[in-house]
Amino acid sequence: MVQNTLIFSLSLIVLGMVTYVLTGMASVTALIPSFLGVFFLAVGIISMKPSLRRHAMHAAAALSLLVIVALGVRVAGASDFTRPAVIAQILTLAMTVAFLVLCVRSFIAARKARKI
Repeated sequence: MVQNTLIFSLSLIVLGMVTYVLTGMASVTALIPSFLGVFFLAVGIISMKPSLRRHAMHAAAALSLLVIVALGVRVAGASDFTRPAVIAQILTLAMTVAFLVLCVRSFIAARKARKI
């Protein structure tokens, strides 16, 4: 799961930078996916230490859930789905949902492995 977290975080960082460039570098808010990516990168690095992995991954899953709720509200209220910022929000939402699904699957697998 550590590798998935690192890939996810780097993807968010790249998405934020691309969105920032596509929006003409007009607003720092286009970098929000990058800021989220930096946090997930930090969590991924922390989770490399086996004693902290469980807590770090649960923190990543909790943040993912918050991001999904916040972006779900933003995307649902969007009127122009062709704007780069809205497209970036939709991509961030989709990536975060996929990441949360991977987290939950990993948690279930870890729990099953402990019972054996």
